[in-house]
Amino acid sequence: MGSFGEALTDPLVTIKDHAILIGQFHPVCKVMFGLPAFPGLVRPFFLIFLVLAMAVPATPTVILAQDNPSGLPLPRFVSTRSSPINVRVGPGTRYEIAWNFLVPGQPVEIIQEFDTWRKIRDVEGDEGWVHQSLLAGARVGFATPIMANGEVAMHTNPSAEAPVRARLAAGVKVSVGACNGNWCQITAGQPGERGTYSGWVRQEEIWGVYPNEVFD
Repeated sequence: MGSFGEALTDPLVTIKDHAILIGQFHPVCKVMFGLPAFPGLVRPFFLIFLVLAMAVPATPTVILAQDNPSGLPLPRFVSTRSSPINVRVGPGTRYEIAWNFLVPGQPVEIIQEFDTWRKIRDVEGDEGWVHQSLLAGARVGFATPIMANGEVAMHTNPSAEAPVRARLAAGVKVSVGACNGNWCQITAGQPGERGTYSGWVRQEEIWGVYPNEVFD
């Protein structure tokens, strides 16, 4: 593994235990809007920072695929396709906008379907409706260390005994390539840099995959 030498002066970009610590400055990812208390009164307000939840989602109750318009099981994780995206309080353009996603490629959980609309839940637990065309099947997630103020260790292989290649700060967004039920193969990189690191992390330390979920 190469060394960044004197360039590593920022606390988010430091060498720890012979592994790169990958940190991330969070852009404004989401803008919330207050909904009117009654018709004619609009009370907009803005949520400036995306606060990343630390809890790993519980094992979901799966709804059979044939009960959904898409034919796919619920719930399931996907990602936002583009930006900005209007998230509405109901399944249709006649409903009020609850918030906007300003950054593409955010992990969300589909929890309900109605025709071509999908009810989603984000990492903060907020729920709303988006059109199916605004979602993609690419799997992404957020590093969610089990320990408060901890880090997620990225190993070279799916084993706790494998060497640590990098450490992920809480909230770092990762691309998820595969999961075997216990470990997930992910890719992450420093913000503002083209290089990325790939390796394996414990499945329970990624928001955006389910416990025991298997895919490749």
